[in-house]
Amino acid sequence: MITSHEILLAQHCIRHAVTCGATAARVSLNKTVTDSYTILNGELDKVSHSADRSIYIYLFAEGRYGTFSTNRIEQNELEDFIAKAIEMVKMLGEDNCRRLPNPERTAKDAITGRELELFDETYYGLDSDTMLANALKLSKYNKIKTKEDGFSLISEECEYSCTADDNYVADSNGFEGRHSETTFGTFSEMTIEDSEGNKYCGYWWQTSPRYNKTDYEIGEKALLRATSQIGPRKRRSGTYRMVVESTVSSRLISPLFTALNASSIQQKMSFLEDSIGKRVFPEGMTLMDLARTPGKNGSRLFDTEGTATKDAPVIERGIVRQYFVNTYNSEKMGIPPTVEDISRPCLMPFIKGRDLQDGEKEVSLEDILKFTQNGILVTGFNGGNCNPVTGDFSYGIEGFAFSKGRITHPVREMLITGNLMELWNELIAAGTDARPSSRWQIPTLAFEGVAFSA
Repeated sequence: MITSHEILLAQHCIRHAVTCGATAARVSLNKTVTDSYTILNGELDKVSHSADRSIYIYLFAEGRYGTFSTNRIEQNELEDFIAKAIEMVKMLGEDNCRRLPNPERTAKDAITGRELELFDETYYGLDSDTMLANALKLSKYNKIKTKEDGFSLISEECEYSCTADDNYVADSNGFEGRHSETTFGTFSEMTIEDSEGNKYCGYWWQTSPRYNKTDYEIGEKALLRATSQIGPRKRRSGTYRMVVESTVSSRLISPLFTALNASSIQQKMSFLEDSIGKRVFPEGMTLMDLARTPGKNGSRLFDTEGTATKDAPVIERGIVRQYFVNTYNSEKMGIPPTVEDISRPCLMPFIKGRDLQDGEKEVSLEDILKFTQNGILVTGFNGGNCNPVTGDFSYGIEGFAFSKGRITHPVREMLITGNLMELWNELIAAGTDARPSSRWQIPTLAFEGVAFSA
Protein backbone atom coordinates (compact mmCIF):
# COMPACT_ATOMS: atom_id res chain seq x y z
CA MET A 1 0.00 0.00 0.00
CA ILE A 2 1.00 3.67 -0.21
CA THR A 3 3.72 4.45 2.33
CA SER A 4 4.11 7.58 4.46
CA HIS A 5 7.28 8.38 2.48
CA GLU A 6 5.30 8.30 -0.80
CA ILE A 7 2.64 10.60 0.68
CA LEU A 8 5.32 13.08 1.72
CA LEU A 9 6.74 12.88 -1.80
CA ALA A 10 3.31 13.60 -3.32
CA GLN A 11 2.97 16.64 -1.08
CA HIS A 12 6.46 17.75 -2.10
CA CYS A 13 5.36 17.58 -5.76
CA ILE A 14 2.63 20.13 -5.07
CA ARG A 15 4.99 22.53 -3.32
CA HIS A 16 7.61 22.11 -6.04
CA ALA A 17 5.03 22.79 -8.78
CA VAL A 18 4.04 26.07 -7.13
CA THR A 19 7.72 27.00 -6.73
CA CYS A 20 8.27 26.36 -10.45
CA GLY A 21 5.47 28.70 -11.52
CA ALA A 22 2.21 26.77 -11.23
CA THR A 23 -0.70 28.77 -9.82
CA ALA A 24 -2.30 25.56 -8.51
CA ALA A 25 -1.65 21.81 -8.60
CA ARG A 26 -3.26 18.51 -7.75
CA VAL A 27 -1.53 15.14 -7.32
CA SER A 28 -3.09 11.66 -7.46
CA LEU A 29 -0.91 8.77 -6.29
CA ASN A 30 -2.16 5.27 -7.12
CA LYS A 31 -0.93 1.77 -6.25
CA THR A 32 -2.60 -1.46 -7.38
CA VAL A 33 -1.55 -5.09 -6.88
CA THR A 34 -3.45 -7.96 -8.54
CA ASP A 35 -2.94 -11.72 -8.35
CA SER A 36 -4.96 -14.09 -10.52
CA TYR A 37 -5.02 -17.86 -10.99
CA THR A 38 -6.68 -19.37 -14.08
CA ILE A 39 -7.90 -22.97 -14.16
CA LEU A 40 -8.55 -24.64 -17.54
CA ASN A 41 -10.43 -27.94 -17.59
CA GLY A 42 -9.63 -28.66 -13.97
CA GLU A 43 -5.90 -27.87 -14.11
CA LEU A 44 -3.81 -24.78 -13.43
CA ASP A 45 -3.30 -22.90 -16.68
CA LYS A 46 -1.95 -19.46 -15.83
CA VAL A 47 -0.69 -17.45 -12.85
CA SER A 48 -0.48 -13.67 -13.08
CA HIS A 49 0.93 -11.08 -10.69
CA SER A 50 0.87 -7.40 -11.57
CA ALA A 51 1.86 -4.36 -9.56
CA ASP A 52 1.35 -0.79 -10.70
CA ARG A 53 2.41 2.48 -9.13
CA SER A 54 1.80 5.82 -10.82
CA ILE A 55 1.48 9.47 -10.01
CA TYR A 56 -0.75 11.90 -11.91
CA ILE A 57 0.02 15.61 -11.72
CA TYR A 58 -2.60 18.20 -12.69
CA LEU A 59 -1.02 21.60 -13.33
CA PHE A 60 -2.65 25.04 -13.58
CA ALA A 61 -0.37 27.83 -14.80
CA GLU A 62 -1.09 31.28 -16.26
CA GLY A 63 -4.69 30.36 -17.10
CA ARG A 64 -3.61 27.14 -18.76
CA TYR A 65 -3.96 23.48 -17.75
CA GLY A 66 -2.24 20.18 -18.37
CA THR A 67 -2.24 16.62 -16.99
CA PHE A 68 0.89 14.48 -16.74
CA SER A 69 1.71 11.07 -15.32
CA THR A 70 4.77 8.95 -14.57
CA ASN A 71 5.68 5.80 -12.69
CA ARG A 72 9.17 7.09 -11.90
CA ILE A 73 8.60 8.14 -8.29
CA GLU A 74 11.97 9.46 -7.13
CA GLN A 75 12.28 13.00 -5.82
CA ASN A 76 14.98 14.30 -8.15
CA GLU A 77 13.31 12.77 -11.22
CA LEU A 78 9.90 14.13 -10.21
CA GLU A 79 11.27 17.63 -9.69
CA ASP A 80 12.77 17.67 -13.18
CA PHE A 81 9.58 16.10 -14.62
CA ILE A 82 7.36 18.77 -13.02
CA ALA A 83 9.55 21.69 -14.09
CA LYS A 84 9.45 20.53 -17.72
CA ALA A 85 5.72 19.82 -17.51
CA ILE A 86 5.00 23.39 -16.37
CA GLU A 87 6.96 24.79 -19.29
CA MET A 88 4.82 22.67 -21.62
CA VAL A 89 1.61 23.88 -19.95
CA LYS A 90 2.60 27.49 -20.56
CA MET A 91 2.73 26.72 -24.29
CA LEU A 92 -0.92 25.62 -24.38
CA GLY A 93 -3.96 27.75 -25.19
CA GLU A 94 -5.42 29.84 -22.39
CA ASP A 95 -8.55 28.55 -20.63
CA ASN A 96 -9.51 30.51 -17.54
CA CYS A 97 -12.29 28.09 -16.60
CA ARG A 98 -9.71 25.59 -15.38
CA ARG A 99 -9.28 25.69 -11.60
CA LEU A 100 -9.33 23.57 -8.46
CA PRO A 101 -12.67 23.04 -6.68
CA ASN A 102 -13.58 25.38 -3.86
CA PRO A 103 -12.05 23.94 -0.63
CA GLU A 104 -15.50 24.11 1.01
CA ARG A 105 -16.73 21.46 -1.46
CA THR A 106 -13.93 18.94 -0.89
CA ALA A 107 -14.16 15.91 1.40
CA LYS A 108 -12.90 16.33 4.95
CA ASP A 109 -13.50 12.78 6.21
CA ALA A 110 -11.38 10.62 3.84
CA ILE A 111 -8.37 10.45 6.15
CA THR A 112 -7.24 6.82 6.42
CA GLY A 113 -8.88 5.40 3.28
CA ARG A 114 -10.63 2.76 5.39
CA GLU A 115 -13.68 4.80 6.42
CA LEU A 116 -16.04 2.97 4.04
CA GLU A 117 -14.95 -0.50 5.21
CA LEU A 118 -13.89 -1.56 1.73
CA PHE A 119 -10.46 -2.89 2.71
CA ASP A 120 -10.22 -6.40 4.15
CA GLU A 121 -7.09 -7.00 6.22
CA THR A 122 -7.35 -10.72 5.36
CA TYR A 123 -5.69 -9.77 2.08
CA TYR A 124 -2.31 -9.53 3.82
CA GLY A 125 -2.51 -13.15 4.97
CA LEU A 126 -3.11 -14.71 1.53
CA ASP A 127 -0.22 -16.68 0.04
CA SER A 128 0.12 -18.40 -3.32
CA ASP A 129 -0.94 -21.81 -2.00
CA THR A 130 -4.16 -20.39 -0.55
CA MET A 131 -5.02 -18.51 -3.75
CA LEU A 132 -4.34 -21.61 -5.89
CA ALA A 133 -6.53 -23.72 -3.61
CA ASN A 134 -9.30 -21.12 -3.92
CA ALA A 135 -9.01 -21.20 -7.71
CA LEU A 136 -9.20 -25.01 -7.84
CA LYS A 137 -12.35 -24.92 -5.71
CA LEU A 138 -14.08 -23.15 -8.61
CA SER A 139 -13.65 -26.01 -11.07
CA LYS A 140 -16.53 -28.42 -11.72
CA TYR A 141 -14.93 -29.94 -14.82
CA ASN A 142 -14.24 -33.42 -13.48
CA LYS A 143 -17.80 -33.67 -12.15
CA ILE A 144 -19.64 -32.86 -15.39
CA LYS A 145 -17.46 -33.95 -18.30
CA THR A 146 -19.55 -37.03 -19.24
CA LYS A 147 -22.64 -36.68 -21.42
CA GLU A 148 -25.83 -36.11 -19.49
CA ASP A 149 -29.14 -34.38 -20.04
CA GLY A 150 -28.53 -34.05 -23.77
CA PHE A 151 -25.27 -32.10 -23.70
CA SER A 152 -21.55 -32.57 -23.11
CA LEU A 153 -19.06 -30.18 -21.54
CA ILE A 154 -16.40 -29.06 -24.02
CA SER A 155 -14.35 -26.71 -21.85
CA GLU A 156 -14.35 -24.89 -18.56
CA GLU A 157 -12.29 -21.83 -17.63
CA CYS A 158 -12.24 -20.44 -14.10
CA GLU A 159 -10.35 -17.57 -12.52
CA TYR A 160 -9.74 -16.49 -8.95
CA SER A 161 -8.30 -13.02 -8.38
CA CYS A 162 -7.60 -10.65 -5.52
CA THR A 163 -6.70 -6.98 -5.85
CA ALA A 164 -5.59 -4.29 -3.42
CA ASP A 165 -5.97 -0.69 -4.57
CA ASP A 166 -4.84 2.46 -2.77
CA ASN A 167 -5.36 6.05 -3.92
CA TYR A 168 -4.12 9.29 -2.32
CA VAL A 169 -5.17 12.70 -3.69
CA ALA A 170 -3.99 16.14 -2.55
CA ASP A 171 -4.03 19.67 -3.96
CA SER A 172 -2.49 23.08 -3.33
CA ASN A 173 -5.71 24.33 -1.71
CA GLY A 174 -5.11 22.01 1.23
CA PHE A 175 -7.29 19.03 0.26
CA GLU A 176 -6.10 15.53 1.21
CA GLY A 177 -8.09 12.36 0.65
CA ARG A 178 -7.41 8.64 0.60
CA HIS A 179 -9.41 5.67 -0.67
CA SER A 180 -8.36 2.03 -0.14
CA GLU A 181 -10.17 -1.14 -1.15
CA THR A 182 -9.72 -4.83 -1.78
CA THR A 183 -11.54 -6.91 -4.38
CA PHE A 184 -11.89 -10.70 -4.32
CA GLY A 185 -13.28 -12.04 -7.56
CA THR A 186 -14.31 -15.35 -9.11
CA PHE A 187 -15.21 -16.11 -12.72
CA SER A 188 -16.38 -19.24 -14.55
CA GLU A 189 -17.13 -19.84 -18.23
CA MET A 190 -18.60 -23.10 -19.58
CA THR A 191 -18.78 -24.18 -23.22
CA ILE A 192 -21.10 -27.09 -24.02
CA GLU A 193 -22.28 -29.03 -27.07
CA ASP A 194 -25.82 -30.37 -27.52
CA SER A 195 -26.77 -33.66 -29.14
CA GLU A 196 -26.92 -32.00 -32.58
CA GLY A 197 -23.43 -30.51 -32.35
CA ASN A 198 -24.50 -26.94 -31.56
CA LYS A 199 -22.24 -25.13 -29.13
CA TYR A 200 -23.31 -22.74 -26.36
CA CYS A 201 -21.42 -20.71 -23.82
CA GLY A 202 -22.44 -19.43 -20.39
CA TYR A 203 -20.53 -17.48 -17.77
CA TRP A 204 -20.96 -16.08 -14.26
CA TRP A 205 -18.83 -13.86 -12.06
CA GLN A 206 -18.79 -12.39 -8.58
CA THR A 207 -16.72 -9.80 -6.73
CA SER A 208 -16.71 -8.56 -3.16
CA PRO A 209 -14.50 -6.33 -0.99
CA ARG A 210 -14.74 -9.02 1.74
CA TYR A 211 -12.76 -12.25 1.53
CA ASN A 212 -15.40 -14.26 3.40
CA LYS A 213 -18.07 -13.26 0.84
CA THR A 214 -16.31 -15.03 -2.05
CA ASP A 215 -18.65 -17.25 -4.08
CA TYR A 216 -17.08 -20.57 -5.15
CA GLU A 217 -20.27 -22.04 -6.65
CA ILE A 218 -20.38 -19.82 -9.72
CA GLY A 219 -19.58 -22.79 -11.99
CA GLU A 220 -23.07 -24.17 -11.46
CA LYS A 221 -24.58 -20.83 -12.46
CA ALA A 222 -22.35 -20.65 -15.58
CA LEU A 223 -23.36 -24.17 -16.60
CA LEU A 224 -27.03 -23.42 -16.10
CA ARG A 225 -26.76 -20.30 -18.27
CA ALA A 226 -25.12 -22.39 -21.01
CA THR A 227 -27.58 -25.31 -20.94
CA SER A 228 -30.61 -23.00 -20.82
CA GLN A 229 -29.73 -21.78 -24.34
CA ILE A 230 -30.22 -25.23 -25.91
CA GLY A 231 -33.03 -25.38 -28.46
CA PRO A 232 -33.61 -21.74 -29.46
CA ARG A 233 -36.66 -21.05 -31.60
CA LYS A 234 -37.41 -18.32 -34.08
CA ARG A 235 -39.68 -15.53 -32.90
CA ARG A 236 -41.69 -13.26 -35.16
CA SER A 237 -41.00 -9.56 -35.27
CA GLY A 238 -43.46 -7.52 -33.27
CA THR A 239 -44.15 -5.41 -30.22
CA TYR A 240 -43.70 -7.24 -26.93
CA ARG A 241 -43.35 -6.56 -23.27
CA MET A 242 -39.64 -6.71 -22.43
CA VAL A 243 -38.06 -7.85 -19.16
CA VAL A 244 -34.34 -7.12 -18.81
CA GLU A 245 -32.38 -9.30 -16.38
CA SER A 246 -30.41 -7.52 -13.64
CA THR A 247 -27.13 -8.90 -15.04
CA VAL A 248 -27.44 -6.64 -18.11
CA SER A 249 -29.98 -3.94 -17.16
CA SER A 250 -27.24 -1.34 -16.65
CA ARG A 251 -26.82 -1.30 -20.46
CA LEU A 252 -30.07 0.65 -20.73
CA ILE A 253 -29.33 3.14 -17.99
CA SER A 254 -25.72 4.06 -18.79
CA PRO A 255 -26.77 6.42 -21.66
CA LEU A 256 -28.81 8.38 -19.09
CA PHE A 257 -25.69 9.11 -17.03
CA THR A 258 -23.84 10.20 -20.15
CA ALA A 259 -26.71 12.52 -21.06
CA LEU A 260 -26.80 13.96 -17.51
CA ASN A 261 -23.10 14.81 -17.61
CA ALA A 262 -22.42 18.53 -18.02
CA SER A 263 -19.72 17.92 -20.63
CA SER A 264 -22.33 16.26 -22.90
CA ILE A 265 -24.81 19.05 -22.28
CA GLN A 266 -22.22 21.77 -22.91
CA GLN A 267 -21.30 20.15 -26.24
CA LYS A 268 -24.97 19.80 -27.28
CA MET A 269 -24.59 16.02 -27.22
CA SER A 270 -27.33 15.21 -24.71
CA PHE A 271 -30.97 14.22 -25.12
CA LEU A 272 -31.53 15.40 -21.51
CA GLU A 273 -30.51 19.02 -22.04
CA ASP A 274 -32.74 21.48 -20.12
CA SER A 275 -34.37 18.64 -18.17
CA ILE A 276 -33.29 19.69 -14.65
CA GLY A 277 -36.33 20.10 -12.39
CA LYS A 278 -38.67 18.60 -14.99
CA ARG A 279 -40.60 15.32 -14.91
CA VAL A 280 -39.33 13.56 -18.02
CA PHE A 281 -39.46 10.00 -16.63
CA PRO A 282 -42.41 8.02 -15.21
CA GLU A 283 -43.57 9.07 -11.77
CA GLY A 284 -42.66 5.71 -10.25
CA MET A 285 -38.99 5.99 -11.27
CA THR A 286 -36.50 7.06 -8.60
CA LEU A 287 -32.74 6.75 -9.07
CA MET A 288 -30.43 7.47 -6.14
CA ASP A 289 -26.67 7.93 -5.97
CA LEU A 290 -25.87 6.10 -2.72
CA ALA A 291 -22.18 6.98 -2.77
CA ARG A 292 -21.48 6.62 0.95
CA THR A 293 -22.85 3.17 1.78
CA PRO A 294 -20.18 1.34 3.85
CA GLY A 295 -18.90 -1.98 2.54
CA LYS A 296 -20.55 -1.74 -0.89
CA ASN A 297 -18.86 -1.80 -4.30
CA GLY A 298 -18.67 1.66 -5.83
CA SER A 299 -18.88 3.64 -2.59
CA ARG A 300 -16.46 6.56 -2.27
CA LEU A 301 -16.13 9.73 -0.19
CA PHE A 302 -14.77 11.95 -2.97
CA ASP A 303 -14.54 12.11 -6.76
CA THR A 304 -11.38 12.51 -8.82
CA GLU A 305 -11.32 16.26 -8.11
CA GLY A 306 -11.62 15.71 -4.36
CA THR A 307 -15.22 16.96 -4.24
CA ALA A 308 -17.17 15.31 -1.42
CA THR A 309 -19.82 12.84 -2.54
CA LYS A 310 -23.23 12.55 -0.89
CA ASP A 311 -26.27 10.31 -0.98
CA ALA A 312 -28.73 12.16 -3.18
CA PRO A 313 -31.50 11.62 -5.74
CA VAL A 314 -30.55 11.91 -9.40
CA ILE A 315 -34.09 11.23 -10.61
CA GLU A 316 -36.88 11.53 -8.05
CA ARG A 317 -40.36 10.26 -8.97
CA GLY A 318 -39.55 10.99 -12.60
CA ILE A 319 -38.08 14.47 -12.00
CA VAL A 320 -34.42 15.11 -12.90
CA ARG A 321 -32.79 16.50 -9.75
CA GLN A 322 -29.14 16.91 -10.72
CA TYR A 323 -26.56 17.00 -13.47
CA PHE A 324 -22.99 15.81 -12.97
CA VAL A 325 -21.00 19.03 -13.08
CA ASN A 326 -17.28 19.26 -12.37
CA THR A 327 -15.50 22.52 -11.57
CA TYR A 328 -14.47 23.16 -15.18
CA ASN A 329 -17.97 22.77 -16.66
CA SER A 330 -19.44 24.77 -13.80
CA GLU A 331 -17.24 27.73 -14.72
CA LYS A 332 -17.77 27.24 -18.44
CA MET A 333 -21.56 26.94 -18.28
CA GLY A 334 -22.25 29.23 -15.34
CA ILE A 335 -24.13 26.59 -13.34
CA PRO A 336 -23.51 25.28 -9.79
CA PRO A 337 -21.01 22.41 -9.50
CA THR A 338 -22.04 19.00 -8.11
CA VAL A 339 -19.83 15.91 -8.49
CA GLU A 340 -17.87 14.81 -11.53
CA ASP A 341 -19.92 11.65 -12.19
CA ILE A 342 -22.14 9.10 -10.51
CA SER A 343 -20.62 6.79 -7.89
CA ARG A 344 -23.11 4.08 -6.95
CA PRO A 345 -26.41 4.41 -8.82
CA CYS A 346 -29.35 2.58 -7.25
CA LEU A 347 -32.70 2.31 -9.04
CA MET A 348 -35.49 2.03 -6.48
CA PRO A 349 -38.02 -0.83 -6.83
CA PHE A 350 -41.59 -0.38 -7.97
CA ILE A 351 -44.41 -2.15 -9.78
CA LYS A 352 -46.85 -0.01 -11.70
CA GLY A 353 -50.15 0.30 -9.87
CA ARG A 354 -48.85 -1.11 -6.58
CA ASP A 355 -47.47 0.39 -3.38
CA LEU A 356 -44.47 -1.77 -2.52
CA GLN A 357 -44.19 -0.23 0.92
CA ASP A 358 -47.41 -2.01 1.87
CA GLY A 359 -46.38 -5.66 1.90
CA GLU A 360 -43.94 -6.49 -0.91
CA LYS A 361 -40.36 -5.75 0.06
CA GLU A 362 -38.64 -8.17 -2.33
CA VAL A 363 -39.34 -8.12 -6.07
CA SER A 364 -37.52 -10.90 -7.93
CA LEU A 365 -37.19 -11.77 -11.60
CA GLU A 366 -39.87 -14.42 -11.09
CA ASP A 367 -42.21 -11.82 -9.59
CA ILE A 368 -41.73 -9.51 -12.57
CA LEU A 369 -42.29 -12.33 -15.07
CA LYS A 370 -45.58 -13.15 -13.33
CA PHE A 371 -46.56 -9.48 -13.35
CA THR A 372 -45.78 -8.97 -17.05
CA GLN A 373 -47.19 -12.40 -18.04
CA ASN A 374 -46.07 -12.49 -21.71
CA GLY A 375 -43.07 -11.14 -23.60
CA ILE A 376 -39.33 -11.56 -24.03
CA LEU A 377 -36.75 -11.79 -21.27
CA VAL A 378 -33.43 -10.22 -22.31
CA THR A 379 -30.36 -11.84 -20.73
CA GLY A 380 -27.68 -10.46 -23.05
CA PHE A 381 -26.92 -7.61 -25.45
CA ASN A 382 -24.95 -8.26 -28.65
CA GLY A 383 -23.63 -4.96 -29.93
CA GLY A 384 -25.64 -1.92 -30.89
CA ASN A 385 -25.56 1.75 -29.96
CA CYS A 386 -27.51 4.74 -28.69
CA ASN A 387 -27.46 8.18 -30.33
CA PRO A 388 -26.41 10.64 -27.56
CA VAL A 389 -28.26 13.56 -29.20
CA THR A 390 -31.64 11.98 -29.94
CA GLY A 391 -31.68 8.93 -27.65
CA ASP A 392 -32.52 6.62 -30.56
CA PHE A 393 -31.11 3.12 -29.97
CA SER A 394 -30.63 -0.23 -31.66
CA TYR A 395 -29.36 -3.26 -29.70
CA GLY A 396 -28.95 -6.91 -30.58
CA ILE A 397 -30.32 -9.16 -27.84
CA GLU A 398 -30.56 -12.76 -26.71
CA GLY A 399 -32.76 -14.31 -24.06
CA PHE A 400 -36.03 -16.19 -23.66
CA ALA A 401 -39.66 -15.97 -24.62
CA PHE A 402 -42.07 -16.28 -21.71
CA SER A 403 -45.80 -16.87 -21.50
CA LYS A 404 -48.16 -16.70 -18.53
CA GLY A 405 -45.21 -15.74 -16.35
CA ARG A 406 -43.08 -18.81 -17.24
CA ILE A 407 -40.08 -19.12 -19.59
CA THR A 408 -40.96 -21.20 -22.64
CA HIS A 409 -37.88 -21.29 -24.92
CA PRO A 410 -34.63 -19.46 -25.80
CA VAL A 411 -34.52 -16.78 -28.50
CA ARG A 412 -31.45 -15.45 -30.33
CA GLU A 413 -30.51 -13.01 -33.08
CA MET A 414 -33.21 -10.46 -32.37
CA LEU A 415 -32.97 -6.68 -32.42
CA ILE A 416 -34.70 -4.04 -30.29
CA THR A 417 -35.08 -0.49 -31.61
CA GLY A 418 -36.67 2.70 -30.36
CA ASN A 419 -36.00 5.87 -28.41
CA LEU A 420 -34.50 5.70 -24.94
CA MET A 421 -36.75 8.39 -23.45
CA GLU A 422 -39.85 6.70 -24.85
CA LEU A 423 -38.59 3.34 -23.56
CA TRP A 424 -38.04 4.58 -20.00
CA ASN A 425 -41.47 6.18 -19.99
CA GLU A 426 -42.86 2.70 -20.63
CA LEU A 427 -41.16 1.32 -17.51
CA ILE A 428 -43.72 -0.80 -15.62
CA ALA A 429 -41.55 -2.58 -13.03
CA ALA A 430 -38.16 -2.50 -11.32
CA GLY A 431 -37.10 -5.25 -8.94
CA THR A 432 -34.96 -5.53 -5.81
CA ASP A 433 -32.49 -8.04 -7.29
CA ALA A 434 -29.58 -5.82 -8.34
CA ARG A 435 -26.33 -7.79 -8.20
CA PRO A 436 -24.28 -7.05 -5.05
CA SER A 437 -21.10 -7.54 -7.11
CA SER A 438 -21.82 -4.48 -9.24
CA ARG A 439 -21.35 -0.86 -8.22
CA TRP A 440 -24.34 -0.10 -10.48
CA GLN A 441 -27.32 -1.29 -8.48
CA ILE A 442 -29.75 -1.68 -11.38
CA PRO A 443 -32.30 -4.49 -10.86
CA THR A 444 -34.45 -6.46 -13.26
CA LEU A 445 -36.58 -4.08 -15.35
CA ALA A 446 -39.82 -4.47 -17.31
CA PHE A 447 -41.05 -2.27 -20.17
CA GLU A 448 -44.28 -2.09 -22.13
CA GLY A 449 -44.50 -2.12 -25.94
CA VAL A 450 -40.92 -2.65 -27.18
CA ALA A 451 -40.27 -3.19 -30.92
CA PHE A 452 -38.46 -6.49 -31.62
CA SER A 453 -37.14 -7.50 -35.03
CA ALA A 454 -36.40 -11.15 -35.74
